Amino acid sequence: MDDIQIDDVDRSILHQLQLNARQTDTEIAEKVDVTSTTVRNRLDKLEDEGVIRGYYPEINYEQAGYPLHVMFVCTANPNDLDSLTQTILNVRGVVTTRDLLGGERNVHVEVVAGTVREIEEIRNELADLGMTINSSEIISETQVQSWDHFYPRMGPDADQDDDIDDGSVTDQG
Repeated sequence: MDDIQIDDVDRSILHQLQLNARQTDTEIAEKVDVTSTTVRNRLDKLEDEGVIRGYYPEINYEQAGYPLHVMFVCTANPNDLDSLTQTILNVRGVVTTRDLLGGERNVHVEVVAGTVREIEEIRNELADLGMTINSSEIISETQVQSWDHFYPRMGPDADQDDDIDDGSVTDQG
């Protein structure tokens, strides 16, 4: 994965996916100005290399019947994080975990639930896994935007990543 080369076509495809991951290959191809076959081949490569790890819906949990959205800030032994992450994700109500590089407060666990009692049960289950719960915060709203650095690069170094000949044309010039 460290050796993968990302060029402007890949960046444009990634940008389009961030804007709307439900677009068809043909719709993306029209916006990126390549063929739909090129888009499919690039998506397959990006998926195989682990650049694209999945396609997920953005859910309004409150509208879905889970009005409580809480972030637990926890501390766990850094040596246990790899094995602990999947165990945390298996806890009912957990929707996201984030491992941080710091020693203290190094795990953020995002959960959703319908009642305070369910939140307490999740908290207790996380504590039973050996994690210290440092704080919990109610999440009122989350805003996400596409990272615009995936948009094609302009400037003097714009061509530096485009040295792989895969048959596609990236000079839009």
